[in-house]
Amino acid sequence: MVNGGAMSGSGNLMDFLDEPFPDVGTYEDFHTIDWLREKSRDTDRHRKITSKSKESIWEFIKSLLDAWSGWVVMLLIGLLAGTLAGVIDLAVDWMTDLKEGVCLSAFWYSHEQCCWTSNETTFEDRDKCPLWQKWSELLVNQSEGASAYILNYLMYILWALLFAFLAVSLVRVFAPYACGSGIPEIKTILSGFIIRGYLGKWTLLIKTVTLVLVVSSGLSLGKEGPLVHVACCCGNFFSSLFSKYSKNEGKRREVLSAAAAAGVSVAFGAPIGGVLFSLEEVSYYFPLKTLWRSFFAALVAAFTLRSINPFGNSRLVLFYVEYHTPWYMAELFPFILLGVFGGLWGTLFIRCNIAWCRRRKTTKLGKYPVLEVIVVTAITAIIAYPNPYTRQSTSELISELFNDCGALESSQLCDYINDPNMTRPVDDIPDRPAGIGVYTAMWQLALALVFKIVITIFTFGMKIPSGLFIPSMAVGAMAGRMVGIGVEQLAYHHHDWIIFRNWCRPGADCVTPGLYAMVGAAACLGGVTRMTVSLVVIMFELTGGLEYIVPLMAAAVTSKWVADAFGKEGIYEAHIHLNGYPFLDVKDEFTHRTLATDVMRPRRGEPPLSVLTQDSMTVEDVETLIKETDYNGFPVVVSRDSERLIGFAQRRELILAIKNARQRQEGIVSNSIMYFTEEPPELPANSPHPLKLRRILNLSPFTVTDHTPMETVVDIFRKLGLRQCLVTRSGRLLGIITKKDVLRHMAQMANQDPESIMFN
Repeated sequence: MVNGGAMSGSGNLMDFLDEPFPDVGTYEDFHTIDWLREKSRDTDRHRKITSKSKESIWEFIKSLLDAWSGWVVMLLIGLLAGTLAGVIDLAVDWMTDLKEGVCLSAFWYSHEQCCWTSNETTFEDRDKCPLWQKWSELLVNQSEGASAYILNYLMYILWALLFAFLAVSLVRVFAPYACGSGIPEIKTILSGFIIRGYLGKWTLLIKTVTLVLVVSSGLSLGKEGPLVHVACCCGNFFSSLFSKYSKNEGKRREVLSAAAAAGVSVAFGAPIGGVLFSLEEVSYYFPLKTLWRSFFAALVAAFTLRSINPFGNSRLVLFYVEYHTPWYMAELFPFILLGVFGGLWGTLFIRCNIAWCRRRKTTKLGKYPVLEVIVVTAITAIIAYPNPYTRQSTSELISELFNDCGALESSQLCDYINDPNMTRPVDDIPDRPAGIGVYTAMWQLALALVFKIVITIFTFGMKIPSGLFIPSMAVGAMAGRMVGIGVEQLAYHHHDWIIFRNWCRPGADCVTPGLYAMVGAAACLGGVTRMTVSLVVIMFELTGGLEYIVPLMAAAVTSKWVADAFGKEGIYEAHIHLNGYPFLDVKDEFTHRTLATDVMRPRRGEPPLSVLTQDSMTVEDVETLIKETDYNGFPVVVSRDSERLIGFAQRRELILAIKNARQRQEGIVSNSIMYFTEEPPELPANSPHPLKLRRILNLSPFTVTDHTPMETVVDIFRKLGLRQCLVTRSGRLLGIITKKDVLRHMAQMANQDPESIMFN
């Protein structure tokens, strides 16, 4: 046996792993983080800083800087997210108008800016000014007639195809992760999953540029969802500058939750709605501290966007609106009907879109993303141009549908027959009979509605940035406006009916069709995403009217009830399941009466569990075990006979520890004994140096007994964010349950394909 003197001489060598080494505590790509471990590491770090701060003034200043770093990161995220949103808004405005014409005085001016600067613009013809020329005027000097129309039509299609082709090419070549909405992946990342590069600098740059291109191309998609992804990329970039966040995946996710709030804040000009969206829809772990920081980030982002003032109206969004008439109890019935429509549209959209995306994944269609984008863009542009409601940008369409008909409105939707004897204040125009323009607008809106419903199903999920908020709101706003005009005309022509008699006298301004459009928009957005509280707050921040909260709530709740009757999943959860991400949804209920022993590995007939022993395996044994298996970690037991559990060692940390020991520690060879105990085992005199790896051992792995109900196990995984949990009986190790096993078991119990869960 080795004598004590020889052992003490090499003791300091064997303990070198008590010092942390590079990359320890990091995770592999497409793996789940261990929330408990991250939390305890942050607590240790905080404790160390607090104790050091009493030693000197410099350490005290460092502790103050550490405490303030969170607020600094939020400030930077808000500033960058607000700036990017402003730049995107300005660029989209210009490039959307570029499809129709160009400004002669300065080609970078949009149509509106061009006519602002012109001295020859009159109020009646405010859309026509000599400085702005359509392509037909510029190329063949004709503004009217068939040839001019065809030329403008062709230019519209060509510009749309150019923008879409540029966007899909940039995404394919430089940042494949910049496609889609980004919200399903962000939800998964916030639940603890690692997708390296998804929030990287290239993704941020390409997503920002391509977002401008795809929205300008006229495709049926919005910029709101991708803006959340862009804001989270900003959050990831700034958190990498501070070691407090860059070295702790749990803390980093707190920053990303706040960044998501800033993203919605600039997308809708709704800071409070943004915070609630992050809390209700995307965040997995949302402590009170994150709530305050999200609020601050959303505030800074909204303030920055307001300073840029991209729409020139001191508003944060294009479709800000104010109504002057109250709503009446009898109107709740059509509002609830719009809620039903929203729920049905949400269900239809989710089912059709998921079926199409699954087809894209499983057939040859997925191999030709560029061709798919070009074909959809061509179909969209060809069908959209003849109809004025699909030709204009979706945000402008929503703005027009939300607007109340004042005396100064030139829209077809406001073409009512006026009473020549009317002498009323400008903002209180009574209900009037619809003119020809309104009836024309009604059938054009009906065609636009059918087109939007169909084309959005095929557009969302292509290999380009694509948000869903704006198309969903457009569908609801079109349906709502048509219902609103219907109710308005009914009230005008039949004001003696019992339902109208009490509140709608002749000559009064009773019904606001724009309000119906807004309620419809909220209902459809709620039907697709299943948001409720945050949705209502976003909508009332858009309108600045607290008075309309009840109609909005009625529609949002109805649409959620109707949609939930057909399936509990919103569009984002459906895409998470389609991609096989390991996302344990807090909203999912597990009610089956299975036990931990039914789910744990190894099952009956499978080879025994791969384990490490505390002091009898060599380095070569462990390296062979790592090579032959692909497990994320190994339980450590006293011996193969007793199977008494000691702890759990992560695969990645074992590999790093052995590699480091071979480089930095003399005498470590393949047949060196590895031990996880405090004291080294007794070894023969001529044996090589043993390797102590106690530092990387988790001495308190989470364990349950084999008779623990799976309902409890699922709850533990969900609330503590575990990666794995060991199953024991009387201290003896029986098996292991991973997050993937839990998700597969849940899928099996719900009669779904368990193999669809691809990652752990």
